[in-house]
Amino acid sequence: MQIEVGNILDGKVTGITNFGAFVELPEGKSGMVHISEISNTYVENVSDFLTVGQEIKVKVININENGKIGLSIKKLAPAPAPSAGKNNERRAQGSREKRQGQGKREDRPMRNNSQPSMKSANAPGDFVWHKTTGPASFEDMMTKFKQTSDEKISSLKKNGDVPVRRPRRK
Repeated sequence: MQIEVGNILDGKVTGITNFGAFVELPEGKSGMVHISEISNTYVENVSDFLTVGQEIKVKVININENGKIGLSIKKLAPAPAPSAGKNNERRAQGSREKRQGQGKREDRPMRNNSQPSMKSANAPGDFVWHKTTGPASFEDMMTKFKQTSDEKISSLKKNGDVPVRRPRRK
């Protein structure tokens, strides 16, 4: 049987590295499953998903000019439902923010078409996105940036958050 791109083959894991796993294929050939082709989820350690001697099904995704065979396990697995994954990711993000004490929506930058918060941006992570009404000239944008920066600096100085630097005495 000729090994060609698109074939689905049975193989045996012969070695594991930090970047993937080597798989023995039929006819004494071998190929490699890169770490990014092991699972639809994030893979930090290949050994968490595969073990030496394990029998697996792989799909041939490429064969380069040197005869090296690229394999994928991920291409055989059904793709995760896109909406469920994003919702779970959002829930996880929300719970991480609550644990860090940042669960209020007003503390986060505006995303998509949500309303911006009325909170002023006093720290670098507190930047508030504002919806623009149309294309502005560079000069207008620069003037607005300078004004915002001056307001932030004066606010910091009023609150005493900016250390006063005095020249050293010799």
